[in-house]
Amino acid sequence: MNFRHEWKHEINASDFITVTRRLEAVAKPDVHAEGGYYKIRSLYFDNLSDKALREKIDGVNMREKFRIRYYNEDVSYIRLEKKSKYNGLCSKESVQLSEEETRKLLSGDYDWMTETGRKTVCELYSKMMSQGLRPKTIVGYDRKAYTYSPGNVRVTLDYHIRTGISGTDFLNPKCILIPVKDAPVILEVKWDAFLPDMIRDAVQLKGRFSSAFSKYAACRIYG
Repeated sequence: MNFRHEWKHEINASDFITVTRRLEAVAKPDVHAEGGYYKIRSLYFDNLSDKALREKIDGVNMREKFRIRYYNEDVSYIRLEKKSKYNGLCSKESVQLSEEETRKLLSGDYDWMTETGRKTVCELYSKMMSQGLRPKTIVGYDRKAYTYSPGNVRVTLDYHIRTGISGTDFLNPKCILIPVKDAPVILEVKWDAFLPDMIRDAVQLKGRFSSAFSKYAACRIYG
C-alpha cells in the first residue's frame, strides 16, 4: 500500500478562478475532463453506528472508508475504492465493478463477492459481514483536476457538492441530488515524496489553511 501526502483547503469562487488560471499555466488537465471538468457520483458505505462518519469527525488517526463511484454519468465504468488514512497520509485501493455486480450489491445480493478473487471486493464483503457496512449516502460533485509529473502531483477542485441522501438510486444518472447548503469549493493537493515549488506557489492563497472538510460528512447532514 503506497501512502501519499495530502493537503485540503476550503476556498471560495474567487479563489477557484485564481488557482485554475495558475494551474493552467504550469500543469496538465486531467485526462477524464470533458469541457474542462467532469462529474463524479459516489456511494459511501457505513454501519448503523456511523463508524466511518464518527472516525472522520473525531479525527481518528487510522481510518478507512469504502465507496463505489462512476464518472460523467457513465455506469459502464464503476470503481470500488477503499481509502485509508494514517498519520495524515492517504492511500487508495481501487478495483472495477460491473454494472451487474453493482446492482446485486445494491439489492442485498452479496454471495458473488466471495468468488471474485479481487482483494478489495473480498475485504468489503468481510467488513459488511463483520461490521455491518451497507450503502449509506450518495455524494455527487463536479471536478476540475490537474496533474504534474514531478512528484506525481494531482490537484483537484471539487464544487457543486450534492447529495442523493440514500443509496437506492445510485445507478440512475438522472436521480435528483440536493445541493449541500453553503458548501465551499474543495481544493486538494496530493503528491508522493515531494511537492514541487511551482505547484506549491500555484495553490497558495492568502488566508487559506488546511481543512478537514469531508464531502461525505457534509452530505450526511441530510440523512
